[in-house]
Amino acid sequence: MNISNRDKKRILIFLIIPALTLIPIFTDDITLKVIASVVLVIYVGFIIFLRDSLRIRGIFENDNEVYISSDEEFANSSYNTDVGEEFKIISGPSNSEVLSSDILNPRISTGKRTSIKPADLKENFEKIAFEKVPEGVNQDEQFVFVLEKILNVIKESFLAHSALFFWYNEKKQKLALEKYISDSNDILKDKFDIEDDILSKIVLKEEPELLTDITPNAETDVIRYYESPQGIKSFVGVPLFYGKHLTGVLALDSKANDTFGIETIYNLGRFVRVLAIIISLFEEKYVDTTSHDRLKALLNVINANKKFENEKELFDNIYSAVTSLIPWDVFTFIYFDPNLQKFKILKTINKTTLKYVGENLEINLQGTEVGKAIMSGMPIKIENTAEKKIIRFTENEDVKFDGSFLAVPLVYDEQNYGVLCFESLKKNIYSNSDVKFLRSAAKLFSFIVYSYSANSILMNLLSLDIETKALNYNSFMERMSSDLIKSKELDVPSAVALIQIDEFLDEGSLFEEDPFPKVLMSITKIIRDEITITNMFGRLSNRIFAVYFFNKNTKDVFLWAEKLRIKIARKPVEVLTKQTTFTVSIGVASAKNKTEFEEVMKNAELALNKAIEKGGNSVKSI
Repeated sequence: MNISNRDKKRILIFLIIPALTLIPIFTDDITLKVIASVVLVIYVGFIIFLRDSLRIRGIFENDNEVYISSDEEFANSSYNTDVGEEFKIISGPSNSEVLSSDILNPRISTGKRTSIKPADLKENFEKIAFEKVPEGVNQDEQFVFVLEKILNVIKESFLAHSALFFWYNEKKQKLALEKYISDSNDILKDKFDIEDDILSKIVLKEEPELLTDITPNAETDVIRYYESPQGIKSFVGVPLFYGKHLTGVLALDSKANDTFGIETIYNLGRFVRVLAIIISLFEEKYVDTTSHDRLKALLNVINANKKFENEKELFDNIYSAVTSLIPWDVFTFIYFDPNLQKFKILKTINKTTLKYVGENLEINLQGTEVGKAIMSGMPIKIENTAEKKIIRFTENEDVKFDGSFLAVPLVYDEQNYGVLCFESLKKNIYSNSDVKFLRSAAKLFSFIVYSYSANSILMNLLSLDIETKALNYNSFMERMSSDLIKSKELDVPSAVALIQIDEFLDEGSLFEEDPFPKVLMSITKIIRDEITITNMFGRLSNRIFAVYFFNKNTKDVFLWAEKLRIKIARKPVEVLTKQTTFTVSIGVASAKNKTEFEEVMKNAELALNKAIEKGGNSVKSI
C-alpha cells in the first residue's frame, strides 16, 4: 500500500504526541514535567484548532467558487479533502424568496460572463445616448436639459426618493428650486428664505449636511420643499461653488434610514464639480454668443445704405436690432412725434397671448414708469411687477403681465426722442450689466431717431422732394387742390396722370449695386423733358409720380402718357457695365368740374391699377 506524502506528514506530526507524553514518566524533574505537559496541551489544541479552521475555510472557499471561480479552476485545485470530510450544500425549495446566484450574477461556464441581451437593447440605448437637445431654446433652457439628465443619474445611482438642485441668490438670501427628479408630485416649485432648515444650514455653513434618521414629527421643520410630509428618513446635501462663491445646492433624500453616508458626500462632491464646469462652459458660450449677436445687431443698425422713408421703416430697423440685444416677451417702441409734440406708442410686439397695450397710445408723463424714464432721462428697471401695482404707460392701460419691466429712454443732445420698453414673464431677468449695455446702445438708437425726426421736420418745411426736385406730396396736394377750384370756376378741362415705375430685378440678383437711384434720375429727367411750365409735377411716394394738366382734356393727356411710356421704355440705363431698359405704368383720370383732391386721385389710382394688372408698361384712363 502506497502512503502519500500528505499522510506521511500527518503520521510524523502525531508521533510527537507520544514523545511528549513519555517525558513526565521518565523524569523526576518537576520543571520538565510541567513544561512537557504545557507543550503537550498547546500542541494538541493547536492541531485541533488548525484542523477546524481549515475545514471552515474550505467551506467558504467552496461557497465562493459559485460566484468567482469557474468549474475548471475548482476541479484543478490542489486542495484535497480527507476521506469523510466532504460536505454538500442542500438547496431549499424552488419557490424560496432568497435570491440565487443566477439572479445576482451572470451564469459562469468557461471563465467569461455571459448574459442574455434584450432584443431592443441597442434601440433603447441609442434613444438615451442620442437624445437631442430641444431646438429653439435659450442657454438657460439648454442647461436645465443637461441638469435634468444629471439629476436622473444621481437619483438612480443613490436609490434616492428625490434629487433636487437649488440656485442660491446671495443678494436676496433665497434658494430657488431649478430642477428636480422625484417619485413625489408634492414638490414645492418656489423660492425659500434662508431660515433654520437643513438646506439653510448648508448655505450658512457652506458645507455638506447629512441626516440618517429623521423622525416623523420633525420632517416638516427640517425639509421644507414638500407640500406635505413624505416619510423622509434620510437626507444629504452639498453646496455648489462657482468662482469661489456658493451658487447652488444639490440635495438627495430617501424614505429609508441610513441610506446615505460620508462616501455619498464625497461622490456628490464630484457631481457638483462637474456641474460647476458645465456652468462655466455654458456661461462662456453664452457670453461669446451674446457678444456676437449684439455686435451683429448694432452693425446692422448703422448700415450706411439704410434709409427711413417712414415711421414703419424706422421701427423695423430698431426692432431687427433689439431682437438680439436682450431677452423679452413684449417690446414696445415709444416715439416722440415732432409734429404733434407728443410721446406715443409707435409699435408693440407681443410674443405671448396675454393682453397688452396697443399702438398709437399717448403716454402720460405723470405717474407712469415710462413718464419717469422720459422726465429723468434714466433707465427704469422693475424686477418683479407683481410685488405692487405699477402704471407703465397710462392710468387706463389694461396689462395682464407679471414679470420684469425695463424702460430705456432715447436721449440725444439732452433731448428725449423716445423710449425702448422691454417686458418679460420671468422675474429678475434683467441684470445691471444688461441695463448698462442698453444705455450705451441707446445712444446709437437715439441718434437714428433724432436724424429721422429732424428729417421729418425738415421735409414738412420743404415743398420739394430732395432727390428729384419735384413737389412733395403735401405741396402737390395743396397746389392741385387750388388749381381744381380755378379749373371749375373758369370751366376749363383738367386731368391728372399717375406714373409708377414698374418692378424690376433688384440689387440682390442681377446687379452688384442698387440700380434704383440711376433709374429714378433717368425717368425723372424724361418726365421733365416732356412737361411744360403750365404742368404741375410731383413725387407722391418712392416709385409714384403725378403730373397735373391745367386746361387739358383726358384724350390729350392719354396721348401724352403713351408718348412718355414709349420714350422711357426705349431709353437704356447703364448700371456698372450693363445696360438695360425700364418701364412705367400710367393711369389717367379727368378732373373736370371736381374740387376734391382725394376724389380725383382715387380715379387716377383705379386707372393705374388697371395698367399694372395688365402686366405693366401700359396706359389706362378713366
